[in-house]
Amino acid sequence: MKLREETSAHGKWYDDACGTAFAMELVGERWSLLIVRELMFGPLRFSDLRAGLPAISAKVLTERLAGLEGAGIVARRKLAPPAAVQVYELTKWGRAADAAIMELGRWAALSSRHDPTLPLSPASLMMSFRTMIDREAAAGLDADLAFVVAGQSFRAGVKGGALAIVRGPADGAQAVMRAPAAMPIAAHVYGDVPLGELPVEVEGDAALMARFVACVWLPEKMA
Repeated sequence: MKLREETSAHGKWYDDACGTAFAMELVGERWSLLIVRELMFGPLRFSDLRAGLPAISAKVLTERLAGLEGAGIVARRKLAPPAAVQVYELTKWGRAADAAIMELGRWAALSSRHDPTLPLSPASLMMSFRTMIDREAAAGLDADLAFVVAGQSFRAGVKGGALAIVRGPADGAQAVMRAPAAMPIAAHVYGDVPLGELPVEVEGDAALMARFVACVWLPEKMA
């Protein structure tokens, strides 16, 4: 009985000891997992989260952030001056959900009902790169790349088949891909639409960026 009292947060929906059931209780409410996805590449302000998830209301976002904070997945922090604004960021445990989110994305993308032409946030696009990169194809690629999407800047490092992405400036990258939104880049990477037909610019080593793009693709459908 004592153990059940101490772990009462686990079992509130399913009354099930399985870790998967507990995961659903933690991030199974609508928008919760997508908030975690948006924060996976670094801290964001409340307004930045709303911009990345335009269909969520301020009320629901506030409620979900409070729930994730109470669960120990998200933390609030005030940036030092001159910024002096409040941001939300994942805790160490929250960041550990990274692998689970990618595996869930790989599994779902196997369905013929997955529609890659739907809108993407910049963070969602970056997560798709990390999810869909072919590690074997990228094994010989050593690259320092940047993506500037809808005003958000990400730095991507490819080495030994692994892809690491964080929010960071594009300055100094070997190649930079810029677009006003995520969808034009997705159309090029996943739909093979030529760059000349899209509002996408590549600066620096275009051949290196093309090698990276060639290592990222959607899986063959199973269902």
